[in-house]
Amino acid sequence: MRIGEIAALVGVSTRAVRHYHHLGLLPEPVRLANGYRDYTARDAVLLARIRRLTELGVGLDEVRDVLAEDAGRDLVEVLEELDADLGRQEARIRARRERLADLLERARAGRLPAEGPVSPWVADLFAAMDETSAALPGPEPAMAAVDREMLALLDTVVPEEEREAMMSTVTHLARTPGGMERAYELYRRMDELAGARADDLRVEELARVLSDSLPDELAARIGEPDPAEEARLDGFLSDLSPAQSAVVRRALELLRERAR
Repeated sequence: MRIGEIAALVGVSTRAVRHYHHLGLLPEPVRLANGYRDYTARDAVLLARIRRLTELGVGLDEVRDVLAEDAGRDLVEVLEELDADLGRQEARIRARRERLADLLERARAGRLPAEGPVSPWVADLFAAMDETSAALPGPEPAMAAVDREMLALLDTVVPEEEREAMMSTVTHLARTPGGMERAYELYRRMDELAGARADDLRVEELARVLSDSLPDELAARIGEPDPAEEARLDGFLSDLSPAQSAVVRRALELLRERAR
């Protein structure tokens, strides 16, 4: 195969092929008498491997390390691994399309929350929050809106393999009789701490109410804080008053004590 043919076969540009040659990721093939490069099936497999790794977000330096481990392996083994990579990507695409189909159905029915798109279980929780808020007098507590924003953020940034377990734990309130009403009473009381100091006498009681409202499953998932987690928590709490922030931090401490 010539460079244009292998590039078209793998789905990359000829410029990308030359760039991989320049970086040493793709060895230069044997040249024919007329000076044209002559690529083989193994070259195509290697080029496809490079493309797949880069599409998965692997940096070129890391690609080099992965390819070094592949050196000398049987062609069938490399092809089988490439096929497995494609299978995993196909499964991810299928899962994303299933989620997109649910979001599309909700959007067409006018049921997509303003914070969306979010996962189905968070959308269900937001729907339950809307229903509860509408049944209560007065405007929705400001803390409820903050909670929505945090849940939407977590729904986006938490790794996919952890998201469902975490969100199913958090959204238990929507399935517990009276759970949403208790949550909104908690939101109302948190609103009363807007502008209050961290040593406010109401902090400890409200922290215990918050901790007691959360299930044992969530307590078990909360480990001891590390610097990275503390930095993320600081970011989440940055818009709260000192007293509101103290309630959340104390509730987390109580959850850790419960899990020990």
